[in-house]
Amino acid sequence: MTIMVDKALGIHPQALAMRVERSRVLASNLANVETPGYLARDYDFKTALQRVAKSFESRPAGHPLPQLSLAGDLKYRVPMQPSADGNTAELSVEQAQFAANAMDFQTSLTFLNMKISGLRKAIEGQ
Repeated sequence: MTIMVDKALGIHPQALAMRVERSRVLASNLANVETPGYLARDYDFKTALQRVAKSFESRPAGHPLPQLSLAGDLKYRVPMQPSADGNTAELSVEQAQFAANAMDFQTSLTFLNMKISGLRKAIEGQ
């Protein structure tokens, strides 16, 4: 009996990589909150994850995982209150998004750890 590790782990490794990339974008937004003319950006994470999941599931067995690319999913954020200097990054919004992304990252990491633990038990015959 063969264990396909990438199939057993599911989409969780790709979700973690996407969360890391989103953290970079949100950190950039936070770093530029006071920069005049800075345009805040973010990913439509749900749409990006659905696209990656579809390519993951449609991949033939034994073929490598698709290359992760989120470039097309990066969008400009519309501010709740426009600023006079043209900056669209709002500190409270960026902090909330960053915190939510960190919690979602931890959740994905927990699921991945549980999957790996289950695989390890199956390999050891427990």
